[in-house]
Amino acid sequence: MPDQPVSTPHRIHLTVNGEVYERDVEPRRTLLDTLRDDLGLTGAKLGCDMGQCGACTVLVDGEAMYACLLLAVEMEEREITTIEGLAPSGKLDPTQAAIIEHDALQCGFCTPGQTLAMKALFMRNPHPTDEEIDRALAGNLCRCGAYPKLRAAARALASREG
Repeated sequence: MPDQPVSTPHRIHLTVNGEVYERDVEPRRTLLDTLRDDLGLTGAKLGCDMGQCGACTVLVDGEAMYACLLLAVEMEEREITTIEGLAPSGKLDPTQAAIIEHDALQCGFCTPGQTLAMKALFMRNPHPTDEEIDRALAGNLCRCGAYPKLRAAARALASREG
């Protein structure tokens, strides 16, 4: 059996939650693995590992993306925000506050991904329609069925002035 080729690690600089990290990563290493295993940021969850559940959702340059489908080496010069970085001052982000106010969480496994998907929506459009809310949250699965409360939280945010 021939020797398997060895992947040479690449030195990358990741900007995560406003902080720059320098790491050596294999070219095939996902952003999710890098966040969780190398940086200790475990808010993004490993669910399906196929981009179908949304548990690993992070913001990349303000857009909701699945970290399990992104390669860490492709994230240089991109701004990554995880759930840990959503409230850097310790004060809850309005998205987090609305989710809590509407009791839109149960087991909490999907909550970070749901929160960041909702945050990305409101960064693009502060007053989305019900259809836009549903579309933005559709990529995040919740086994507990918190969808009605998540929609209520988003609708409350959409109706706020400012």
